[in-house]
Amino acid sequence: MVKPFIPQLVYVEPKALEYPLGEKLIHKFRKMDIEIRETTSHNQIRNLPGENHFQKYRIAKSTLVVGIRKTLTFDTSKPSAEYAIPLATGCMGHCHYCYLQTTMGSKPYIRTYVNVDEIFASAERYMEERAPEITRFEASCTSDIVGIDHLTHHLKKAIEFFGESEHGKLRFVTKFAHVDHLLDAKHNGKTRFRFSINDEYIIKFFEPGTSRLHERIDAAVKVAEAGFPLGFIVAPIYLHEGWKEGYKEMFEKLDGVLPSFARNDLTFEMIQHRFTKPAKRVIQENYPMTKLELDESKRKWKWGKYGIGKYVYHDQEQEDIKDTLGNYIHHYFPEAKIEYFT
Repeated sequence: MVKPFIPQLVYVEPKALEYPLGEKLIHKFRKMDIEIRETTSHNQIRNLPGENHFQKYRIAKSTLVVGIRKTLTFDTSKPSAEYAIPLATGCMGHCHYCYLQTTMGSKPYIRTYVNVDEIFASAERYMEERAPEITRFEASCTSDIVGIDHLTHHLKKAIEFFGESEHGKLRFVTKFAHVDHLLDAKHNGKTRFRFSINDEYIIKFFEPGTSRLHERIDAAVKVAEAGFPLGFIVAPIYLHEGWKEGYKEMFEKLDGVLPSFARNDLTFEMIQHRFTKPAKRVIQENYPMTKLELDESKRKWKWGKYGIGKYVYHDQEQEDIKDTLGNYIHHYFPEAKIEYFT
């Protein structure tokens, strides 16, 4: 079982200590005997230890920076939410395919922001602008927030903030099973708790540092029993030898334990594996021994919405994925809603 994340090294912006949450976190890390260093900005960590890229990258992924989120502009690029809410940046997982490797570039360390009340105030303004329509906020665009929340409890605060809101809803996705502290949060049904799931082959070879499939499924059952609306993201859907059997086994395992009351308001999102040329370079630098198939000649080129082209599966393969996994979902979870396949 993957243990809950504990940073090896902590950096703090001095101004973060002016916030009660910042002071509380640093006090907690001192008691845990973790080395704490000062930094002028959470975006400027220059002296990370390590003798080469490989070492520096791995140390960065176990480094936590406590800072202040200065710009509270909210990203609107998510298909399933109106806005992204920035509670953290970065992730301790080592998923070989992850797009955060390219978006974060030379800053793969994990950042948590202590000015959560200011972030919530911004979210309140966005909700007021769109009222009486419901505004949905995504909390996992730039991080796996559950992976650090046992330390910070910022996500728990967000769940309770949206639980009390009139026109807001929260959603996030995780590959981590460390959910126990969230189960008593007063969510009022306004937070959709989603788990990223995949077949055993993909989790084993491409998702080191994350919870195993059975751990995620067990955590999903706990979340359902706590009354949260539940969802699953099957991503990235990756074609490998025996993929149809692998995904069938995944759905069978989920079907075997998910209680009936959790199935009426259940959502699935499906995302095929894709990569860009810059992502391929970064992946091969960070994980030189990866088994991830990144051969452009086996893929179809597709223009992205933001002007960056990506390599996806060919049309016939995409249809096969959509039909196969769609049929599994309809068979095992007939009441569930498939939100999209992309």
